[in-house]
Amino acid sequence: MLDLGSSFVASASRDPNVIALVDGDLRLTYRQWYEKISVLVASFDQVGLKPGDHVITLLQNRWEAATLHWACQFAGIVITPINWRAKADELDFCIENSEASALFYQDVSAEAVRQSSRAGQLRRFPVDPGTSEAISFAEMIEGSAPDAEPRVGADAWSIMLYTSGTTSRPKGVPRRHRAERAAAIAHVAQNLYGRGERTLGVMPLYHTMGVRSLLAMSLIGGTFICLPRYDSRQALALIEKEMVSNLYLVPTLYHDLVHHDAFAATDVSSVRKLGFAGASMTDGLLKKLNETFRPELFVNHYGSSEIYTFTIDQNAPAKPGSAGKAGINQHIKVVRIDARSVAELAAVGEEGEIIALLASDEAFEGYWRRPEADSRALREGWYFTGDTGFVDLDGDLHVTGRVDDMIITGGENVSPVEIESCLSLHPAVSEVAVVGIADEKWGKIVAAFVKRNKPVSEAELEQFCRTSGLANFKRPRRYVFVDGIPKSPVGKLLRRLLVAGEYETERLPPAGAA
Repeated sequence: MLDLGSSFVASASRDPNVIALVDGDLRLTYRQWYEKISVLVASFDQVGLKPGDHVITLLQNRWEAATLHWACQFAGIVITPINWRAKADELDFCIENSEASALFYQDVSAEAVRQSSRAGQLRRFPVDPGTSEAISFAEMIEGSAPDAEPRVGADAWSIMLYTSGTTSRPKGVPRRHRAERAAAIAHVAQNLYGRGERTLGVMPLYHTMGVRSLLAMSLIGGTFICLPRYDSRQALALIEKEMVSNLYLVPTLYHDLVHHDAFAATDVSSVRKLGFAGASMTDGLLKKLNETFRPELFVNHYGSSEIYTFTIDQNAPAKPGSAGKAGINQHIKVVRIDARSVAELAAVGEEGEIIALLASDEAFEGYWRRPEADSRALREGWYFTGDTGFVDLDGDLHVTGRVDDMIITGGENVSPVEIESCLSLHPAVSEVAVVGIADEKWGKIVAAFVKRNKPVSEAELEQFCRTSGLANFKRPRRYVFVDGIPKSPVGKLLRRLLVAGEYETERLPPAGAA
């Protein structure tokens, strides 16, 4: 297996004059990009960074972030990207946990760096002007240097991503060059990418989906078109202007895209392949995307930062709710909830916990200095995902939620995803999230938080669920109309905030609403 530096050298040799990177007016061919990467690698040497060092980045999806990613691969440095919105205490935790040597940041993350108690101990490099740091990114990338040569092999650490930490402290997920490249190759194969694809680089480069898009494009002479911060109008403009050929987004971003006022007037005909991951997609959104884009390929990719691919469904609209079958580098099972052994398999149609084989070429090997997390998640050569699901009679996996999200009401197990998909089909429902709320009689009751786009009452939604065939014990006992559903920066639904009461009820109902 090639290391990623060698992989990029091969790409630059194969397609030297192909546009590799677009950021606003900036356009770099593979050869031009290789030259800038080489200068940055030489600058790493000048400031004393060496193979094995961790470098933290707090950057949006701009060309500097993508260039840093590749330069680290050549230099053998472990790029450790974190959310550019991170607060000072979150930054402190990551600096301490990773034992970072340097930090790259920009204007929107500068305040967190200033307030951080640990950032001052690192070498700091701003990518925007107006700071007092000794050396800036612009200075580091000036001039010329000999072509960089890869300094580490495929077994070296490439990147350390941090899990979202929605329920606990973030966990570092270190991944080797070979696992990263294997995941990128699988991404190309499973999404049927051809030479010269053009993707919208909007999923953050601190998230596995963003990294995968970046690496995958390099393998096929593709173009990575930067969108630093998601904005539906800007995304639509770039899709039309740059003739984007594929999209790989979380469902939330797709939702915002097709519901934006500018969507109808935008030419999106260049987009022939859709892919989504990061969360389940409701039946309503799946149907709307299929009708509006009419893609040649519509992929549901189910995976994680730890093991990139679990399952793939290359025709998502044909079987809503299905996550398909194991990816080309994977083997999955569904075991009973609270199973003590991987041999305790759930029956066909029985909901259980999804587990994935750690021997996968795409897999990580354990969390960074978190043995207690390893003992919970890594057992008998398998990764226990914490996700719930079942296998149907066709052998397709259906992901139903998180083990922690399962609603037990009156002794019955209820999956939020099934109810959300049902309600999403109502034309007045823009977004919906379902959680279990504590109840003295039932233990928990099913509660639906609904963002509506036109008048609809609780009674009408109840009747809709009833006529849809949703079982009585699964139907919501409480409806709450809200202005928005709380999500993480990458679009993951934060159910715990709804359970904790951290939401805003609807301030102004749609005209005529009850």
